[in-house]
Amino acid sequence: MIKLNPLKARDASQSLVVALVEDDRYLREEIVVHLSATGFVVHAVNSASALDDLLAREAIDLFIIDLNLPGESGLSLCRRLRQTLPAAGIVIMTARVALQDRISGYQDGGADMYMTKPIAPDELVLVLLSLGRRVKKIITQDEWSLNLRDRTLSGPQPGQKLRLTHREKSLLVALIQAKDNTLSSGVLCDLYGNDDTDDLMSKHALEELVARLRKKFKAVQLEGEEAAIKSVWGVGYELCLAINLV
Repeated sequence: MIKLNPLKARDASQSLVVALVEDDRYLREEIVVHLSATGFVVHAVNSASALDDLLAREAIDLFIIDLNLPGESGLSLCRRLRQTLPAAGIVIMTARVALQDRISGYQDGGADMYMTKPIAPDELVLVLLSLGRRVKKIITQDEWSLNLRDRTLSGPQPGQKLRLTHREKSLLVALIQAKDNTLSSGVLCDLYGNDDTDDLMSKHALEELVARLRKKFKAVQLEGEEAAIKSVWGVGYELCLAINLV
């Protein structure tokens, strides 16, 4: 029998962030413990709506999604994630074993892997590591890179490096992971409701935040380059740069 080398797995998974969407609390906790011990950073939620809240705050590389979820189905969630985060790794984890369910998971949900329960923990780790290698390679020379740990944003040209505040980082993460990189002002204001105070950000304060961030971008962008963030009349804001989360 071939056994997983835990040291090699831990080294390979160090920079990978996983979101687990599973409504069975015991199974969810079991998977979190195993993946965390292997070196993954794991965020666990029990529904699609909870995942949406998580995505407004965190950058996710890999998703593990159960099909039978309360509210929005896992298949619908997979389809939506594939549209908004085409480079992400998506693993369906389900008790449904029928061939038609598998076909639907790949064709309709856009999953990279369809795994049926019960799942061997080491196999799940290897699947995630394989997808992780693909995800981390999808960076082009024209992309900016946002380091979430130290809140620095680096551009493709020498000298293009910005230091961000916590709120500026949160704003960019939300726009990066939104459909069409666009969010309404209301959604962006709500994003800061979990800050140190319970007060939501006003639209005026949001405008000032965006203006300061635009000024930072303009200071390092090349002459004639498109504005990093543009206003969308009657909606909110759109991110106009390709930014990779690292």
